[in-house]
Amino acid sequence: MRRTIASFLVATLTASNFIFGKFHAAERIEFHFEDMTIPIEIDQLIFWNQKLNQDMQNYQIDQIEDKEVIELGFWLNILGFESRSALSGFLSNPLFKDRSMERQLLRSWSGRKLLDEISDLVVIDQDKKGIMIFNTLEKLLDDQKQVSLLDLMQALPADVIQINLDELVKVLTNWRKELEKQEKLITDLRKLPSREILLETNAIFNKELNDPSIKKIKIKSLYRADDIEIEIWSPPSQSKKAIRNEWILFMPGLGSDPKHFHWLSKSLSQNGWEIVLINHQGSNTKAMNLLVQGKDPFPSGIELFPYRLEDLKAVLEEKERGLLNIKAKNVVLMGHSLGALNAFLASGAIVEKGLMERCNKALNDFSITNISRLLQCQLNDVPVTSEKEIPSLSAIVGINSFGKLLWPQSMGDKINVPILLTGGTFDLITPPLSEQLGLLISTNENMLSRTLIIEGASHFSPISIEIEEGEAKGSDVYQISDSLVGANPASVQVLLAQNIMEFLESLGTKRAMPVFSNQNSNVNLKFHILDHSKIYKLFKN
Repeated sequence: MRRTIASFLVATLTASNFIFGKFHAAERIEFHFEDMTIPIEIDQLIFWNQKLNQDMQNYQIDQIEDKEVIELGFWLNILGFESRSALSGFLSNPLFKDRSMERQLLRSWSGRKLLDEISDLVVIDQDKKGIMIFNTLEKLLDDQKQVSLLDLMQALPADVIQINLDELVKVLTNWRKELEKQEKLITDLRKLPSREILLETNAIFNKELNDPSIKKIKIKSLYRADDIEIEIWSPPSQSKKAIRNEWILFMPGLGSDPKHFHWLSKSLSQNGWEIVLINHQGSNTKAMNLLVQGKDPFPSGIELFPYRLEDLKAVLEEKERGLLNIKAKNVVLMGHSLGALNAFLASGAIVEKGLMERCNKALNDFSITNISRLLQCQLNDVPVTSEKEIPSLSAIVGINSFGKLLWPQSMGDKINVPILLTGGTFDLITPPLSEQLGLLISTNENMLSRTLIIEGASHFSPISIEIEEGEAKGSDVYQISDSLVGANPASVQVLLAQNIMEFLESLGTKRAMPVFSNQNSNVNLKFHILDHSKIYKLFKN
């Protein structure tokens, strides 16, 4: 608990120092926990950091004997900061860069709400809405390109910053409760009857066939400076599979490119489906890399929603004009994460009234265990008009889908096609309890609709990293720690491909995928396929 509190304190301190200019520096930080108050003089903290850096250069870290520094070290140890060099690095390293993600986020509705909640934990004069926080951050980033935690501390106008650790404990308690709900979901699913299933991996990734035909083309855009880039995957010429009645329009998620889903494109095209993948400029890998480098801001709500929807409509219009050389007539909208959300919006789903009230409640105490809510609440700033129905729409497939905050009850009457939603129990960005299971029951019931939940899979499991020619190793924004990926991504992708194809097959045969829970596969993964009725029973229990 102490280490968790210490980690959050640093983030809280960061936000609490975005105050006015350097007209009057804060002198002291006071941490309040139960009946105890821990005072830390900011001047001592600055001196402590300078002294430590000097002694590190002289290799005398353990010889610091100044009385004030020793006293400060005592308080820092109580708070959990046992590594002096690690804390020093955090205090000195840049936390914010001009036009960085933090600046764009704080200007959004979600950012303003988060600042409001931080103000309940960090008391600075009578600022209850984080206005002083926001104003000073803006001023500091106007005056300097990067800002460290110590820079921010010196910008505080209040004599004393009050940090309420009791409120923080409440936040951590809510986090724990939400995680317990996810754990209970797994327990409940495992109580259901089980069966063994053998996946025909050769049918999924057939190495005997030639690679599919891949064509990269550009489509003129009326709203972007550059053309829209797409990839068209067609079945291999020697494939014995007949061209399917449906073609697939795939939309990657935030920070993703078509290359992240080539494994799925190859599998589907080898089995007879034509697939088109959109490279959404402004919110793809290139955009996120520029963000990480501090060169570009976080993608705006316009990029995340209206522009992506316009990309999708432009591709559909090209298909209607016969310019894509796609033989199939009906389309299946498929996407990962944000791509899946836009598939619903493009199909005519109407955001239910009261989104701002739901967002206020969801972000009420800063205990965010569903990161997708931040993106969903962006629609408070970027209202999306109801789209017309897509006449040729056959189905929607959402991989790590989300949108329950937008549609707590119903998506409306415009979407009456089969829907497949997939997710993983290791996903805290779009947790399956609300964003796949809960979201499916917000759609109109259809005998073919299903939800697939894979135990151990995460939000990043469907993303495959490919280093293309000319790219530097490590250049992909999704090269993240294995601890965040969850179960073996290759096995998860095999399971996803198999079940997505089975769902697509059901569109023609009208034979629904069997509803089974607690299934054991030969790729050492346990998974669950549920329909509306099973989900209702699960929620009732």
